[in-house]
Amino acid sequence: MEQYVIKGGNPLVGEVEIGGAKNAALAILAAAIMTDETVCVENLPDVRDIHVLLEAIEQIGARVEKISPSVVKINGSTIGDVSVEYEFIKKIRASYYLLGALLGKYKNAEVPLPGGCNIGSRPIDQHLKGFRAMGASVDIMHGAIVARAEELHGSHIFLDMVSVGATINIMMAASMAVGNTIIENAAREPHVVDVANFLNSMGANIKGAGTDVIRIKGVDKLHSTNYSIIPDQIEAGTFMFAAAATKGDIMVKNVIPKHLEATTAKLVEIGCEVEEFDDAVRVVASKRLRRTHVKTLPYPGYPTDMQPQIAVALSLAEGTSIVTESIFENRFKYADELSRMGADVKVEGNSAIIDGVNKLTGARVSAPDLRAGAALVIAGLAAEGITIVDDIVYIQRGYEHFEEKLRNLGAEIEKVADEKEIQKFKLRVG
Repeated sequence: MEQYVIKGGNPLVGEVEIGGAKNAALAILAAAIMTDETVCVENLPDVRDIHVLLEAIEQIGARVEKISPSVVKINGSTIGDVSVEYEFIKKIRASYYLLGALLGKYKNAEVPLPGGCNIGSRPIDQHLKGFRAMGASVDIMHGAIVARAEELHGSHIFLDMVSVGATINIMMAASMAVGNTIIENAAREPHVVDVANFLNSMGANIKGAGTDVIRIKGVDKLHSTNYSIIPDQIEAGTFMFAAAATKGDIMVKNVIPKHLEATTAKLVEIGCEVEEFDDAVRVVASKRLRRTHVKTLPYPGYPTDMQPQIAVALSLAEGTSIVTESIFENRFKYADELSRMGADVKVEGNSAIIDGVNKLTGARVSAPDLRAGAALVIAGLAAEGITIVDDIVYIQRGYEHFEEKLRNLGAEIEKVADEKEIQKFKLRVG
């Protein structure tokens, strides 16, 4: 198993280029199969989740041509199978976007339930409610969601809770339904807007993406397009907090500053200087950080995917901070790992109470998930001594060339495969 080994204590300084948004890319690649013409998608992030989804798309018969690590051409005219294998779903939740895409195009789709998800739980019931409202029969058979329709028709759908996945999946299916669909209480995230823009570039008729009411006029067919994905606001925010935690100075390039407003506001609140440019943001942390309270909310609120990163910064801030998680139940799994590094974190229900300490010290920790893994790397970079982060396969799911980008900012970090390589790193950095 690969690990990161880190020698902390260096302020991160320099420039970093942000890749395409993983969450937008996953939905856009699924939507690309909805036409029989060739679609070219640019600014793809070079991460594991994207590679897995492209394999799933190939497995159902589409032609996938990788032009470069960030550019792919997809042609869905050769799809012979509307059933996606469990192998792919097990690895990435977002394979469920193939449901909306296949149902919209073929009025037929069979996709396994995402990774051990009990159907009663929040994430997928809203998707199915939307498909049923458009006239599809949806059954759970042999661990898969089977959706079929003679014809999909427009409908008025009110989501019980704001769900990015359901908004996108319903939007895809509705773009090729007969008549008009209205989605109320829709998610407003930038990647919802990006998927709508992508579908519109293929000839769909979607209005209102980015607000809580999306209106879709169904069309008979979609056509080819060339499309470039928006930058990843979570990757950008991760580097912004890396600057804060290490007392660094980082210019984060290729971003849309508007998408980062909630993150930027918190960085300013805890005492960082943030300078915004047209497509870049500079974060400078020259003094000890201040305490704050933060609560995760759907966009445009503070993103749940940026919650572990701010917790690391606050563990080094002066005073007591409270971080409240209102989106996911299991988002504090990293708290025990952070405590091993000397942080003072107590989790009570859906809040973490963080008493700032003067310093963190290196330890062996394990990444419990994608964003928490990145946050533990930041903690290691800010800590005294050597930190080893296990289970980095999670981190590789969503951050492209993470260790290379950090090294370019002055971090001492290496990807290693065994104890021997860890010892070699320790000898090299002294």
